[in-house]
Amino acid sequence: MEEDLNKDFEISEINDNRQLEEETVQHLNNPVTDLKAIVKQYLTSVKSVKKEGNRFYFSDGEAVVEVRVVSDETIRVRLAPHGVFLADFSYAVEQVDQKVTTFRLQDTPDAYLIETNTITCRVSKADFLISFIDNITGIVTSSDASPMHWEENVEFGGYYVFATKQCHPEENFFGLGDKSGNLNLRGRKFTNWNTDAYSYGWDQDPLYRTIPFYMGINQGETYGIFFDNTFKSYFDFGMEDNAKTSFWADGGELQYYYIHGPHMMDVVKRYQSLTGTHQMPPQWAIGYHQCRWSYYPESKVREIVDGFRSQQIPCDAIYLDIDYMDGYRCFTWNKKYFPDPKKMIKDLANVGMKTVVMIDPGIKVDDNYWVFKEGKEKNYFCRRSDDYFMEGHVWPGRCQFPDFTNPEVREWWGGLYKELVDMGVAGFWNDMNEPAVFGSGTFPNDVRHNYDGYRGSHRKAHNIYGMQMVRSTYEGLKKLQRNKRPFTITRAGYSGMQRYASVWTGDNVATWEHLKIANIQCQRMSISGVPFCGTDIGGFSGEPDGELFTRWIQLGVFSPFMRAHSAGDTREREPWSFGEPFTSVNRKFIELRYKLMPYIYSVFWEHHRYGFPILRPLAMLEQDILSNHFRQDEFTFGDKILVCPVLEQGATSRRIYLPKGKWFNYWTLELLEGGNEYMVDTPLDTMPLFVRAGTVMPEYPVMQYVGEKNIDEVWLNVYYSDYEVNSFMYEDHGDTFAYEQDIYLEKKFSAKGNDSSFTIEQTIDGLYTPNYELYDFRIIALPFNVGKVWVDDKEVSDFVVNERGILRFKSNKNFSKIKIIKG
Repeated sequence: MEEDLNKDFEISEINDNRQLEEETVQHLNNPVTDLKAIVKQYLTSVKSVKKEGNRFYFSDGEAVVEVRVVSDETIRVRLAPHGVFLADFSYAVEQVDQKVTTFRLQDTPDAYLIETNTITCRVSKADFLISFIDNITGIVTSSDASPMHWEENVEFGGYYVFATKQCHPEENFFGLGDKSGNLNLRGRKFTNWNTDAYSYGWDQDPLYRTIPFYMGINQGETYGIFFDNTFKSYFDFGMEDNAKTSFWADGGELQYYYIHGPHMMDVVKRYQSLTGTHQMPPQWAIGYHQCRWSYYPESKVREIVDGFRSQQIPCDAIYLDIDYMDGYRCFTWNKKYFPDPKKMIKDLANVGMKTVVMIDPGIKVDDNYWVFKEGKEKNYFCRRSDDYFMEGHVWPGRCQFPDFTNPEVREWWGGLYKELVDMGVAGFWNDMNEPAVFGSGTFPNDVRHNYDGYRGSHRKAHNIYGMQMVRSTYEGLKKLQRNKRPFTITRAGYSGMQRYASVWTGDNVATWEHLKIANIQCQRMSISGVPFCGTDIGGFSGEPDGELFTRWIQLGVFSPFMRAHSAGDTREREPWSFGEPFTSVNRKFIELRYKLMPYIYSVFWEHHRYGFPILRPLAMLEQDILSNHFRQDEFTFGDKILVCPVLEQGATSRRIYLPKGKWFNYWTLELLEGGNEYMVDTPLDTMPLFVRAGTVMPEYPVMQYVGEKNIDEVWLNVYYSDYEVNSFMYEDHGDTFAYEQDIYLEKKFSAKGNDSSFTIEQTIDGLYTPNYELYDFRIIALPFNVGKVWVDDKEVSDFVVNERGILRFKSNKNFSKIKIIKG
């Protein structure tokens, strides 16, 4: 093994020397450039080691590497080329250290070993190669192919930093968040630089967000790498060299976290423990939303809302794009289009429709505009290196831009929402915050940023600008709305943005290819730590036909964020715009979203509380099956519903794969054995859905908006299983932070049966008291005729079995044990 590593290192040195020769010739012809800017410098051999608490410092005589034990399964590695580390600050990771049981440093003849109860970090003495080993299996999950290295940057100061890992023949990669193309990243190269990517295509890169976190599955075990560097960064998953995976950045520190599995789910949860989970959204935010660029004037907004209510199609929110503003000035109203916005918002709220408005970062240069005047007087706008204000043209024309990396500016910006909140605006949408600038694309590199006191140029702050904008929005709303949960959306962001906002995948296109992209993107975002994600249903640009729009609605039901959105130069795109049969099918599926609301809401809680991703691709469900690393059009929503969207035009059937276990067809209740492929019918009014056997699935009655009806009883659909399955239901007030004081209910259901009986048990935790008193049970596919039904110690005499063999009865919501006995 050591010989192979040394051989790889020698080959790497040869390749680097050849590249250096070519670059030297180029730079000799350009005497302005300092040659040392292109000389790669590598760690050599370990000459010393020092321990300070949970940190170990290794040096080759000049460079220093810090290895920090974060937890039993997570280790951070940092490189200081000349022995001086940057300040330990991160927008992504709020609290580095977690619980570590035990760890120790072992000195062996050829390596230093930093051991926790779970993993070992091995630092080779001779060549400074770092590898990570599973203590139980002995599998080397991740190992350097060459030592960490760097180039001095004589133009800006600092370094270009590089890490290169071995890439094994059957190793596959997942993550990186906002990327187009196949879910499996193997054989591709990516750039992380937040970009306004209008009408992007398959494999186009970069896009709107930067999430420098990926997972590798190697020899059946999953590990993660989080490269916490906000500069423009790059990832190569065996594209240039099939035996190597590399990541590097145009500045900052080489700092990464190794996160051990061994399962993909473990890695995602541990990554979320570093960067945070999404707060519980207000429950209305996971209903259906309708948006367009733009709905105006007021009469048009009212017409759309009346359309939803008259057509009896559920909807919780309508959006106002930039045309609601006075000359695109943020925090203002166009009084020609909206003469009395407060009354309009109140009228909409009276029929259950929330109002969400857009806010952009570009502030019009206009001394008569109060936001610009305040920002100018307080010196809150970004400046360039020569101390002139950064100016660029966006929707209002000539604009200046707040420095959201300044905590004082964030406080100010958050307070600007007060008037809109007082009017009753329920949610806020931060757009154009890559930041996007007409003509130049974004800010020049020399723009200066406060960076929370750790000052830097736009090279350092670009990728976190949008995240800090929506952070200021979220934190401001949390104060202004008191105990109400904010609802915010951001187009751009960085790892950790999920603490502040939901996201959508940007300006997509009304094509079947983009429907496929949408399906994959939401899965990828979910396993990359950004769960509250959706797409512009129907496509932002272009013209979908009724079939494409309806298939997109069906997928959207199982996107955590469900919103239709379209450009102003396209035909109208409401769920009824295409006529029948599309209107009825769209209504059916949007109603399904509302029926499943208690399950969907519970899945959000599982994410927030425990770090579970909401959408889970097949590679996560069965990582030990290599073929699943390439299946990407199916996923589970939570762990109980398998979603198989229809992604081909005119398809009347499709092949599906069921993971191991037993699954019920949601529509027909047919029971199928997992671990197999099936061909299923897919008429327009059906999208294949399967429910895991043993599931206890809660349902609400159909509502036109969240909270329209008082819940008198909750339906519990129980799918029979002959092996034990645990299900979960979460309840709280739906829009407050009372859950942080334990004002919630976590209900755990356990179901198991045999040929003569079926048992359901419930345990309850929390202090919330729901209004309803009863469960209405529907027990599906019992293998025997029912003789008796017992709820705790009381026999139920009024149960019925319908023509489909479904057993129905009611019980008190606080039951402990139900037993159904064969007759």
